[in-house]
Amino acid sequence: MLRNIVMMAANISQAQVSAVSREKIQSSLKTVLEKISAVSLKRPDVRSTRRPRLVAVSKTKPPEAVLAAYDSGQKHFGENYVMELIEKSNDEEILEKCKDIKWHFIGHLQKNKVNKVIMIPNLYVIETVESEKIAQSLNTTWSKFNKERQLKIMVQVNTSGEENKHGCDPSEVSKVVRFIKEKCPSLEFIGLMTIGSFDHDLSNGPNPDFKKLLECRDKVCEDVGLSREDIEISMGMSNDFEHAIELGSTSVRVGSTIFGARYYPNKTANGPVKTTENGPVKTTENGPVKTTENGPVKLADDGTVKPEKNLSIGLENLSVKEKEKSDQR
Repeated sequence: MLRNIVMMAANISQAQVSAVSREKIQSSLKTVLEKISAVSLKRPDVRSTRRPRLVAVSKTKPPEAVLAAYDSGQKHFGENYVMELIEKSNDEEILEKCKDIKWHFIGHLQKNKVNKVIMIPNLYVIETVESEKIAQSLNTTWSKFNKERQLKIMVQVNTSGEENKHGCDPSEVSKVVRFIKEKCPSLEFIGLMTIGSFDHDLSNGPNPDFKKLLECRDKVCEDVGLSREDIEISMGMSNDFEHAIELGSTSVRVGSTIFGARYYPNKTANGPVKTTENGPVKTTENGPVKTTENGPVKLADDGTVKPEKNLSIGLENLSVKEKEKSDQR
């Protein structure tokens, strides 16, 4: 399925790059970088704080979009899916013209995909190590290929406790980091990563998920004997990267703000879309669901609205889960 997404994205690349033009991508990138610089100056101690890194998340976008951002000076790019990253990182034009590109893998990593992801050309870091098992697998596999350098990794933390998010529990972070430092000589631990809750209202105060990651960093420093400067903090996406930087993020992952809305051919993050007389319809595991003025409603098989408005069965899938996984990086 992911291979089909990439291939179809390549086929429509000309239309996509004309809709969100090269100039638009470069202009949006410049705006994001200016915002990062401006908000960095609001930190309490600017001199002792490293400049936040921008990771441009190019998932579902064609190679032309990556080239447009790279030509404007962007070097760090993030991808969520192993197969899509394989396709883009091995693209002939990217290999030829983007010699200094640095790929971040920022999606859920399964053990059966480890062999594939470590062979990515110009792989810079895997940000989503969530267990000792995955760390051990990466360490063993990386060492087999006699790599000249250690593989940079971050430990992903599920700071919100949501079941649909990956990452280790905050109480396990020090244990996982210690395992990496002591048992994984082929890995270089460089930081912690989290995905904050999508719908946090800043009028209620700082995002507690971001604060929790900073607490995890301080606990790791205490338990493992590291300094704050040894641990990068990867948090903040398109909707909240400025707030994340204010709190201390050293790396933000921004996608749709730079490249425009994402394209999912014939499928969304949660299921296929069927076009009916009543408009696009999402199919969830509980049946077809359509968003109306009154919220999500369950549909009949032909796409017509059923009399009852079942607002609960598809609501979570249609809102938080889809937005976090698809549009906010």
